This record gives sequence, C-alpha cells and structure tokens, in this order.
Amino acid sequence: MTHLPGMQPAGKEPVRTEPAGTEAPPSGGIPGGGVVVAARRRRTGWLRRRRAVVLFGVAMAVALAVVFALQSTQQGDNQELSIRNPGPQGAKAAAQILAAQGVAVEQTASFEETLAAARAGRSSGSGSTVLVYDQRAFLAPGRLRGLLAETDRLVVVSPRLATLTGLGSTIRQAGVVPGSEQTLQPGCAVADAQTAGDISADGGFLYTGGTVCYGAGGSGRGLYASAENGKLVVIGSTAVISNQFLSANGNAALTLRTLGSQGDLVWYLPGPGDLGGSTAPKTLAELAPAWSAFVAPWLIVVALFAVLWRGRRLGPLVFEPLPVVVKSAETAEGRARLYHEAHDVARAADTLRAGTIVRLASALRVGTAAGFSDVTGSEVAAAAGRHLDRNAAEIQQLLQQRPATEAQLVRWAQDLVRLEKEVQAR
Repeated sequence: MTHLPGMQPAGKEPVRTEPAGTEAPPSGGIPGGGVVVAARRRRTGWLRRRRAVVLFGVAMAVALAVVFALQSTQQGDNQELSIRNPGPQGAKAAAQILAAQGVAVEQTASFEETLAAARAGRSSGSGSTVLVYDQRAFLAPGRLRGLLAETDRLVVVSPRLATLTGLGSTIRQAGVVPGSEQTLQPGCAVADAQTAGDISADGGFLYTGGTVCYGAGGSGRGLYASAENGKLVVIGSTAVISNQFLSANGNAALTLRTLGSQGDLVWYLPGPGDLGGSTAPKTLAELAPAWSAFVAPWLIVVALFAVLWRGRRLGPLVFEPLPVVVKSAETAEGRARLYHEAHDVARAADTLRAGTIVRLASALRVGTAAGFSDVTGSEVAAAAGRHLDRNAAEIQQLLQQRPATEAQLVRWAQDLVRLEKEVQAR
C-alpha cells in the first residue's frame, strides 16, 4: 500500500519530531509548567505554615458577623407598660384583650401624635381614651392640660407630683400603700371599681381628692381616684395593668372597664423627646467660645512642633539583650543616692546596721540554722566582745546608735567599718 507523505499507518500514534537543539517542555508539555508548580507549592506551603492564624481569622470573622446580625435584628420592646412588651412589666395582654373587645388600641411616640389621635377619635364619634404613663414627668403642664381638654377620658398611671400639679385637678399624692396590704377593696360608689372588686396593691401609691376608691392606710386615701365627673382617672399602681398581675383578683376587670369605655384608646408613654425645645444636643463647636476658632489651630501647630522636638531629642530606641545583669554595687549605690536625695537618715542607718550585723555574724559564726538574718544585735555584740576582748556593752551601743544628721551618719558608718576590720583582722 502506498502511503502519502504526512500520513501514518492505521493503529499507530503519530510521531512528533522536534527541531534539533530543542528540549521537550516540562510538566506535560506546558511551557513554564515548572515555574507554575513552584509558585503553587509556595502558596500552599505558606497556608500550611500559617494554618492556625488563618483559621483563627476566619473564626473571628464569623463571630463578628454573627454578633452584627444579632444586633441588627429587631429586638423586642422592653419598655415598661408598653403594649408591645410581652414581659412581666409590659401591657401587651391588656391591649390584646381590649382589641378583642372592639377597642382600637394605638401606642403613640410623641405628644403631637397623641393629640392628633385623640382628636381623630373624638371627631369620628367613637370617643377617645388616652392613657399616660409619664414615669419621669417629661410632659409640661400645658401639654397635660391640652390632653385633658382634647380627650373624653384621661387615665394617668402612677403620676408624680409634677404631673398632678400640671393637670390642675384636686387629686394629690398621699403616700404609698402599706406593705401589709396585698389586695384592696373598692370601698366607693364608682361603678367600674364596684364591678371589678378587689385589686392588687403591689408597690402602689395613694391619692386624695375627687372620688377615691381602694382605700388603704387611713380614710380619704386610695389607689384609685377620679375627678371632673370621671374624665380624669388616676391609678396608683402599674401592677393593675401589667402582664404579670393582670389575671390576679379584679385587675383585668378594672383595666377593661377603665380603658375600654370609648371606642379608641391612645396608649402614650412620654419620652425625652417630649420635653419641648430642641431635642438635638449642642455640638462642641456650639459650646466652645468664639475665640477658640482662632486659638485651636495654633495650639494644634504648637503641639505638633512639640512632638517633633521631643521626639528628635530623645533619639532612636536602643535595643539591649535580655536579661540585663545589674551589679550589686550599682544597686547599693543607687539606693544610697535615693536615701540621700530623700534625706532619709533613719532608713539609711537601718540598712547599714542590718548589713553590719549580718557580716559580723558571718565572720564570728554566730548564725543559726535559719541563717544570719535571724541573728540579733545583742548576740553579735556579745560574740564580738569575746572575740576582741572588749566590753560587749560598748559594741552593742555602737550597733544600736541612731544618728540624727547626715554628718553623724557618715561618722557612725566609719565606726562600723573599723569594727568590721578589727573583727576580720583577729
């Protein structure tokens, strides 16, 4: 069979030929494959060496992401006596029961919104009731009287003296419910209180003036008070409305009859934004005096020059190998300089005395099993007297001498040195 040039026999792989002087490319015929493999190995090697650091960084990133996600999630309302708060101090249960009875319950966040909702309820013909729980007396007297004028019934829970004074009614504070009183009986002719029966008195306040119900601690004082023909109602305890005690005694009945007498109920919890005026705090530029705009730039420039000046004066950091060995002589000299600068003659004398006694005890072998630090001056004086054939009382007097001035300290130190030399010379 004749084969044409460029054709291969069937069943055989084509043979590739390279020009003379050339080599086959490494790594399976890919040019530069060795360089790619080496680079890949360097990257994987770096990851293997720093695997713990990479894993720690990934774990921290995941933890931060989880924290941010939890913080960004809408949290439940935990405000006391809020109709969105399902906790013990909230009032979500009372709002749901009122809504089930056909009362339109709306919680407002500002005085303007509350006033508009009260007017809308009155204009619609269904009537409006406004509940106010102003725990910190944010509302001004004018706003309180405006709410009382624009609503069919104003229910104020645990009002403070400023709130009662701002309302301008005859109701006033009259103390707190005694601790022995757990429940209170109506004791009045108000239909809502008579129908509800006994209520809880947990941490409640008492009031006088108007029609008083649920008396405690004496006549004329009660947890419930109403004025202006029932248009203004004061309830002295949040326990009557809160989720925690709503089902106890007649709390639910009194809450429903007091707050559900009208078709619309506006639930208002005043906050700092209801103080009036500008709610935004003043900036630093507004608080600063006018001349600070000219002085501040100059102070910044001077501070920068001071930093540069002190930084150049200190010079670069000097690195020394650790640990640094400090000679005992340098330590003693440094401590002596401190005593000299502080004029602490007494402490310097105590240090010299202790050192002399320890050295003499070592030379005279007066030490005990615990060491020379436990040897007293009298023992050393007695041993030195026997060793030098001198009176021990004189040596004891020398050791216990108390110099008062630096000159006396120097002379006494010289006497101690002579004593040590005499002991060592014998």
